[in-house]
Amino acid sequence: MGTPSTRPTINERERLEAARGGDEDAFAALVDPYRGELHAHCYRMLGSVHDAEDALQDAMLRAWRGLARFEGRSSLRSWLYTIATNTCLSAIERRPKRVLPIDYGPAADPHDGLGLPPIESVWVEPYPDQGLGLEDGYAAPEARYEVRESVELAFVAALQHLPANQRAVLILREVMGFSAKEVAESLETSVASVNSALQRARGTVDERLPERSQQATLRSLGDDKLRKVVEGYMDAMQRGDVDAVVAMLSDEATWSMPPLPAWFQGRDALVGFLRAGPLSGDWRWRHLPAHASGQAAVGSYCWHDGENGYLPFALDVLTLDGERVKEITSFITRSTRGREREFYERWPEQPVDLSEVGVVFERFGLPGRLERDT
Repeated sequence: MGTPSTRPTINERERLEAARGGDEDAFAALVDPYRGELHAHCYRMLGSVHDAEDALQDAMLRAWRGLARFEGRSSLRSWLYTIATNTCLSAIERRPKRVLPIDYGPAADPHDGLGLPPIESVWVEPYPDQGLGLEDGYAAPEARYEVRESVELAFVAALQHLPANQRAVLILREVMGFSAKEVAESLETSVASVNSALQRARGTVDERLPERSQQATLRSLGDDKLRKVVEGYMDAMQRGDVDAVVAMLSDEATWSMPPLPAWFQGRDALVGFLRAGPLSGDWRWRHLPAHASGQAAVGSYCWHDGENGYLPFALDVLTLDGERVKEITSFITRSTRGREREFYERWPEQPVDLSEVGVVFERFGLPGRLERDT
């Protein structure tokens, strides 16, 4: 399956024989070149980095145990994608779909507070695309979506609205560029069924995607204008300048904060939210530029008296419309153990588990804390 679809090379055949004999190092040498793209594939299917890691580990174990059944009539890459896809399909059966807050419920009124996070996480997570070395451009000539476009928040969130089989078909055909015949073999179905599922999946996804991807937007902006936008956002947030932040936003901009369900839309609502919440003057912030899910992002750190430093609070993923910010998805990294609204109203100052708080940031190449003079 896939492009190129070739049989194992001489080196692969030698390693295959060694791995079949129980050589774990030979097996690792076989599969390691594909781990990054398989991880991204599992993420697209599941919408979660954590779930993708679990699925990939499970898929690698299945591959190790099933190596004797790999006959080499297709490429090793094809075989691994088949295993990873079916592992993800099994995982999807066991848990609810993941969404962003804007798909979870209606926009909130800032006066109503932030609400409580669901007991079980249902949120799409940001993807550390640079840290895992995703390539630019298309995975294959037949692909419809760019590799980085396919991990953008809007795209991954749209995928989660598809039935599992349609999701697999669209990703394998439109992102990876595999043929209908290859996908049919992988999913043990017919080419006609694959083509039918693809048409239905395209309709659902196209309805939910913006007219322009973030990849196209970032290219049109260029590095200098993008840097200006990100630095302007960081400066305004750090100074607590609500008017400056709102001036950067599009008229119907949204702000969400997974794992909290509340989200706000429009300049008036965002003014109320910012003044009552992060920019109330109760907390001190520092920021660093980042990159996540194929998009511009900012790591937000909040001063914590108990730890005498700025600790990771949220990874703000920015969705741009030209030089305006139309969505801020602020993925908060702090504990969700509190079950009272007041806990989240004063979230930045709650006790911090240092063994957990920096893990998300480190995935995105950000430090686990900032000192006073940073």
